[in-house]
Amino acid sequence: MTDKTSDYRVRAVHCDHGSEDNAVYEALKRATAPLGKAWARLKSARSIAIKFNQDFDPKRVPLFEGQREQLVSDKVARAVLRLLREETDAELFCVDTTVFKRDTEPGVRFSTQLAQVLDEFGVAYVNADRPPHGVYEVPGGGQMFRRYVLNQQTMEADALVDVQKLKNHAFMGVTLTLKNLFGLMTQMPANRPRHYYHHLVRMPYMLADLGRLFDPALNIVDGLVGQAGMEWGHGRGFGRATDTLIAGDHPVATDTCGTHLMGLDPMTDWLAEPFHRDRNPLLVAAEGGYGTVDLNAIDFESEVAPQPEGTFFAVMTDSLETVISWRRTMCEQALYYRDHARELTEKYAGEYILLQDDEVKWHDPNGAIRVSRRQLAGEHPDHAMFFKYVDPEETEGEHYEVYESALAHLRTLDRVCKIERPPAHVAEWKDLR
Repeated sequence: MTDKTSDYRVRAVHCDHGSEDNAVYEALKRATAPLGKAWARLKSARSIAIKFNQDFDPKRVPLFEGQREQLVSDKVARAVLRLLREETDAELFCVDTTVFKRDTEPGVRFSTQLAQVLDEFGVAYVNADRPPHGVYEVPGGGQMFRRYVLNQQTMEADALVDVQKLKNHAFMGVTLTLKNLFGLMTQMPANRPRHYYHHLVRMPYMLADLGRLFDPALNIVDGLVGQAGMEWGHGRGFGRATDTLIAGDHPVATDTCGTHLMGLDPMTDWLAEPFHRDRNPLLVAAEGGYGTVDLNAIDFESEVAPQPEGTFFAVMTDSLETVISWRRTMCEQALYYRDHARELTEKYAGEYILLQDDEVKWHDPNGAIRVSRRQLAGEHPDHAMFFKYVDPEETEGEHYEVYESALAHLRTLDRVCKIERPPAHVAEWKDLR
């Protein structure tokens, strides 16, 4: 599994989830010490942005074994900041966005779970929703869009450190360091609505774009405890004590090793566990030339064994038949928009629309959907609604070939595959409530 000549290096170390702060620091130091490429970037940096997975309503944050089940723990955050303080001379700042109390000034304290830790180390909080913002081109032209609106201070930092939790996600299968970058997306009114990107078909490709744009120097996964099933709201005891810390010099390689240690196959794709809803974003990124999902191409050493099969899994929120129908009709509507852009622009220029069955079911200039899409879907809830900003210039540069490719894949499945239901341990969400 280890290739010493690899462009990517990842280390996983054992660290008991009950360890005190100093033991966690020593474990993280051991995990990151071999990451020469990462430290070269960090030690030459004048400013380092840090993206912790840590923002949520404090009344709704579940705990497991005394730690946050789905957010970075205080002791891992302390270890990260201590290490950066000791090993670099850079200015450090934590950057994030929130969907909770967005009018809070100057920083978001209500939902900032690590606020006390940031204060201990004198690390400023930067709200990526606040200006200045810029429009940034994706290196290589992007896989989903050519350009994105992002926080200028974050983009001008010399390096980014990405710190995430070990967990599953009902929409994306796994949510590790690549998915954590979604929390840096500037929200309305400066940018598109959050659900514009958290969108069927788009999201795996958009995450690959964010990987290229932010290109984190150091990627850390807090696996002291983790979470199976899905993020938020299940309350079904899906916490897992995994006693590990993972660190790597590339987000896709780091997540590939993390997925492997969860007992899942990082090379698999949509319709296979845990990718029930959409494509594997790690594989999408690798197909586009950003990183690898091949463990044999990574210089990977681990003190911990992969979890037994079934320990980590993604909950299915909808039937396979429904998801397949949504995927097919989403692609059809995206291509309908492409082919009818001129006539739609004549009616809806400067507005957001929802397209279903070749009809505009909703339109609004600010993009805030205040009516249930299930209601808008009417008699065809299994027909997707394509969400699009009608721009005569198509300045975001959406790549419609993504939808063509997805439709071609669906036609291949129709011809050669019999779609089977997932293993019994992956129950539908309605069966878990």
